[in-house]
Amino acid sequence: MKITGDWLSNPETQAVCTALTAGGQRILFVGGCVRNSLMGAPISDVDLATDAPPDRVIDLAKQAGLRVVPTGVDHGTVTVVSGNRPYEVTTFRRDVETDGRRAVVAFSTDITADAQRRDFTMNALYAEPDGTVIDPLQGLPDLVARRIRFVGDARARIAEDYLRILRFFRFHAWYGDPAQGLDAEGLAGCAELADGMAQLSAERIGAEVRKLLSAPDPAPAVAAMAQSGVLARILPGADARVLGPLVHLESGLPPDWRRRLAAMGTGDEIAPALRLSRADATCLAQLRRALASGDTPAQLGYHFGSDRAADAVLIRAATLASALPDNWQGDIAFGAAQHFPVRAADLPALRGRAVGERLAELEIRWIASGFTLSRDDLLA
Repeated sequence: MKITGDWLSNPETQAVCTALTAGGQRILFVGGCVRNSLMGAPISDVDLATDAPPDRVIDLAKQAGLRVVPTGVDHGTVTVVSGNRPYEVTTFRRDVETDGRRAVVAFSTDITADAQRRDFTMNALYAEPDGTVIDPLQGLPDLVARRIRFVGDARARIAEDYLRILRFFRFHAWYGDPAQGLDAEGLAGCAELADGMAQLSAERIGAEVRKLLSAPDPAPAVAAMAQSGVLARILPGADARVLGPLVHLESGLPPDWRRRLAAMGTGDEIAPALRLSRADATCLAQLRRALASGDTPAQLGYHFGSDRAADAVLIRAATLASALPDNWQGDIAFGAAQHFPVRAADLPALRGRAVGERLAELEIRWIASGFTLSRDDLLA
């Protein structure tokens, strides 16, 4: 079996392969680029594995005129830049010691040992520079069946890095077959060892939550997280039940992890708990205000803008298990285009706080009129 693709055959990629093989070393594509090629999914990063130690990778790349960035030499990873494209090249490794967050590794020349330290069988697939697929752990049947299965003993793999619990659900959301459910052994291991996630940093958990909720339909995976007790440990109080109806109502709209997170009922504490950016925290706060406002779609558009208003209408309908309002998108667009016609200069007889209070009163009247009252009507 062979994989193909522009990412594999382009001169930049092949230049990296040529540089390593010219020195008599073995170089293989590994992980996501192989997995996604076989599944027909988009390719983002191209990672490679080699039997050459990092210093040898650096020497051979430089001899070939390629730029080298020693991004993680201690763990065997070197970034080789070819034609302005970065390629992570990592020496075959085996774990010497793990503590649930990080591992002490030893370099290896054995591809099977390297494969055995990976998380899921579908990620333990390799390919030669010509695209020939190598499957040292028989992960291809799992990939074909879209079954997310840990390499070897699930509990052992999880204990090596507790982030793999969240990756298990995230990978199911993106690559799994919803019809067959999650792997029973993997799910049991995640439930049993969920307390270990307390060791993880908020940044790592937040990154996984964003990726999970950005999947086309994360509802089945998140429901399994709730049933296994994993969801309560990372998002206390979150309700997974609204995700299914929300995804159905989103039909035709791009997924938005913030909309989905807000729909699950998370509060103000979620931003620091997941180390969200200021922009994302502000977005979630706006959504909470919009959902609590009781505004019509047009009023939501006026107060919060088109995007947040649309999110709020979708979440409301999903929460209430109701249909979307008639012409809701048109009403939102209408409201978002409105501009309050009265300004402070129109109230010359008032001073100080009285100006703001009067403007607020007039704005309430104007909104209640369906944005129809003119400036003269309001000032009469």
